Amino acid sequence: MQITRSTTETGTIKGPADWFTGDVYIDAVAAAPAPSRLSANLVHFMPGARTHWHRHPLSQTVFVTEGIGLCQRRGGPVEVIRPGDRVLFEADEEHWHGAAPNRLMVHLAVNEGDEDHDVVHWLEPVTDEEYAAAPAQG
Repeated sequence: MQITRSTTETGTIKGPADWFTGDVYIDAVAAAPAPSRLSANLVHFMPGARTHWHRHPLSQTVFVTEGIGLCQRRGGPVEVIRPGDRVLFEADEEHWHGAAPNRLMVHLAVNEGDEDHDVVHWLEPVTDEEYAAAPAQG
């Protein structure tokens, strides 16, 4: 058994601007040593914040814990996601996810990576026009 205590060294980090639009905060949940390939982060998106387009060579699952969010796979419609919703982005599927314009959204992001596969490949920002294509969140 290993317990990692919450300290300033493992505290919340601000999501970098080359990965996100808007204010995003990340708390590491799981980062087990090899041979495990699992990583998990609790990601807090402030209203209007979102990831850039990206893909995961070994897929990604996000589980919404709070608020109202949006997600989209390349070429598909923008979908509204709510607490309890689970989204599987398939391997190498280009996508984005984030908060609704007027609500925060928190999700647990679960990823895999290994010596042959990076966890994520970041692409270009989601445009305001792409983001604005979301359906009503009411």
